[in-house]
Amino acid sequence: MSGKRKAPSGDGNLNADFCDFLIELADYERNVNRNIYKYNAYRNAAAVLAQHPKRIESGSEAKKLKGIGGKIGDKIDEFIKTGSLKKLDKIRADDVSVAINLLTRVTGIGPAKARELVEDGITTIEALHENKDKLNHHQLIGLKHFEDFEKKIPREEIEKIEKILVKEISSLDSDYIVTICGSYRRGAKSSGDVDALLTHPSYSSDSGKNSKLLVNVIDKLKKKGLVTDTLSMGETKFMGVCQLKEDLPFRRLDIRVIPHDQYYCGILYFTGSDIFNKTMRAHALEEGFTLNEYCIRPVGSTGIPGEALPVSSERDVFEYINWTYKEPHERNYT
Repeated sequence: MSGKRKAPSGDGNLNADFCDFLIELADYERNVNRNIYKYNAYRNAAAVLAQHPKRIESGSEAKKLKGIGGKIGDKIDEFIKTGSLKKLDKIRADDVSVAINLLTRVTGIGPAKARELVEDGITTIEALHENKDKLNHHQLIGLKHFEDFEKKIPREEIEKIEKILVKEISSLDSDYIVTICGSYRRGAKSSGDVDALLTHPSYSSDSGKNSKLLVNVIDKLKKKGLVTDTLSMGETKFMGVCQLKEDLPFRRLDIRVIPHDQYYCGILYFTGSDIFNKTMRAHALEEGFTLNEYCIRPVGSTGIPGEALPVSSERDVFEYINWTYKEPHERNYT
């Protein structure tokens, strides 16, 4: 949902060094070359390697895994043989590439803005602090909390944030349902940010948006002192900053309101992982269904999806597509 530089490498990753260079290449392709195809290819390969139960010994072994092609296999061979990559050495030696990659780590600064800043001679975080007039509200807060946002959030801290969210939101109305998704829900020991999904029985996909649902929640969390800053706020999505206690770092917090009838498809999607979602959607198509973050629909003989099917739990989706249910912690890999 949010966050910068989220590497898919999980806890106990035996191929972490390969994943690290793939993520670095992915960031370069997205931020400097603006090549989303290559970015996705590197990210997907890193996700596959991160969840592979054995240490990869060669590029040819890696190529047997789904989503890893010849060029990535060659890079793995080069890295195993030399301990480095010529392409990465070149990127790291290029001042413009280094500066763009650095500035995009500030939340709110995308590749285009980063390039614009670098062309204006702003290439460091220190220089950004001296040129705040070039930044919008979101970017200013991202800069203010840059060092904190770079830190991973320990699971225990997210558990405490979750307790406060549930308690405060339930005190507004016990019919609210709130779930923290992402890597936290998949059991990760640390996460890049806190991604919460929210729903209420009064909000359905055919009832129209209910902006008060989110406004009331954020007001309550601000009064509690958990939410400290707003990056952006729409009718269905809040992007902001929270802090558990004064002596702890500031953290990124996103809260998204989803219609009640779409909630479980939403939880499934935002829990991830990306590779798991892609695999599940592909299997759904094979079984005659189309699945996304909103709903699951049968695809008729004409190829046109029908009405959304009723879903009252994640298990319902697995049953529709005739797939064995996977607990969230089992969804880190395909």
